[in-house]
Amino acid sequence: MISNFFVLSPRGDTIITKTYRTRPNVGAHERSHLEAFFRRIKFWDDASTPAVALSGDDQDLMEGGESSIPASGMEDDEKKSKNSRQKVDAPPVFIMPDGLSYLHVKRNGLIFGCSTSRNVSPTTVIEILSKIAKVFKDYCGTLSEEAIRKNFILLYELLDEMMDYGYPQVTQTENLKAFVYNEPILVSHVPSTGNMINPKTASASAVHKPIIPSVTANGGKKQNNNQKNEIFVDILERLNVLFSANGYLLNSTIDGCIQMKSYLAGNPELRLALNEDLIIGKNTQTNPNYGSVVLDDINFNACVNLSEFEHGRTLSFYPPDGEFVVLNYRLTGEFRAPFRIFPSIEETPGEPNKIEINIHVRAEMPDNHFGANVCIEIPLPKNTVAASCNIVSNGASNVTAEYNSAERKILW
Repeated sequence: MISNFFVLSPRGDTIITKTYRTRPNVGAHERSHLEAFFRRIKFWDDASTPAVALSGDDQDLMEGGESSIPASGMEDDEKKSKNSRQKVDAPPVFIMPDGLSYLHVKRNGLIFGCSTSRNVSPTTVIEILSKIAKVFKDYCGTLSEEAIRKNFILLYELLDEMMDYGYPQVTQTENLKAFVYNEPILVSHVPSTGNMINPKTASASAVHKPIIPSVTANGGKKQNNNQKNEIFVDILERLNVLFSANGYLLNSTIDGCIQMKSYLAGNPELRLALNEDLIIGKNTQTNPNYGSVVLDDINFNACVNLSEFEHGRTLSFYPPDGEFVVLNYRLTGEFRAPFRIFPSIEETPGEPNKIEINIHVRAEMPDNHFGANVCIEIPLPKNTVAASCNIVSNGASNVTAEYNSAERKILW
C-alpha cells in the first residue's frame, strides 16, 4: 500500500523516514526524491498543472486587469507572466517524475507524507497519515520538530506497530499502549503568538503533556506528585459566510465539532448532556420551539452510547486515550455572524491603471467577547504591481497591514 513514509520540517529537512518497499536503483536516490517532492509543494504554482480552471470572480478580475493595461505594456507583461502567477497550495495527491504517487498532509507546519507505486485510495492514505500525526501528538504531548527529533526512537517504535509492510495494523492510541515500551522526552510547548486579553481563553499547558509517563531531556524521570484527573473539552467551529456588496448575508454554514482530551485515571464512564431542545434535521415533522437549536446533520464517535440521546439528549461514553472528537455537526441558515464586511472598489480618476479598495469590518458580538489573532486576506488581481495600505482603526490594538507581492494579496 505505502512504499515510503516520511516527515519533513518546514525547511524541507527529513526528520523521520521509513521504507517499506524498495525498487531497483531507487533506494540510493531516496533523499533526492524527497528534496524534489519538497520543492514541488513549496513552489507549486499555476504552471505546475497543464490547465487551471478559473471561477467567475477570477475571470472578472482577469478581464478587468487586461482592460486596464496599456497596449505598449503588453509585451512586458507577457515577459513577466511567470513572475505574475499567484502562489497556490499544492494538492494533497500528485504524481512525481519518478513514477510514484505522493500524498501528504500538513500538521503544525510539519509535512507528513508517503509515496506509493500502487493504485491506492487517496482518502484512505490521507486518513492514515492523519492518524499517524494524531498518535505522534498523543505520545509526545505536542507536535513540533523538536518533539519529533527528541523522541525519534519512540516514534519509530510506534511506526513499527502501526504499519506492517506498508499496511496499517493498529492506529488507536489506547491499543498501542500494550506494545510500546519507550518513554517520551517531555518538550515544552511553544506558546502561540498574540496577546490574549481574557485569561479565561488562554489554553492550559497541561493539555500538551503525553498520555504515558515521560522523562526529562536529561533522562531523569518526570516527577509529578500532584497528578490531577483532568479532561479538556473544546468546541471548534468553522464559519463559511458569503456577504453581498452591501454587507447583507447571502449564504452561511457552520461546521463544528466537540473535541476532548482525557487524563482521567482508570476508565470512567462520562455523560455529556446537550441542549434538550436540540433538533436534528430541518425536514423533520417536529415544530421547533422558540430558542431551539436545529442542526442539519450530526455524527458521533464510535465510542458514544446513544441509548439516551433520543429522549434525553444525553451521551454516555468511555473516553479513549489521547485526543478524540466526540461528535461533528453541520448547520446552514441564517445566524448572527461575528463580523460583517462592507467592501467598496472605485477607479481612481485620471489614473486608469489604479483602483482604490476600502474594506470596513464591523464586529457584531457581545461586549464581553472579543476576537483574538484575527487576520484578513484581501486577494488582488494577478497583474498588480504595487499596493499601499492605510489603516483607520477604532479601538483595535496591534493592527498592521502589508502587501505580499509573491502571493498578490494584502494581509491585514
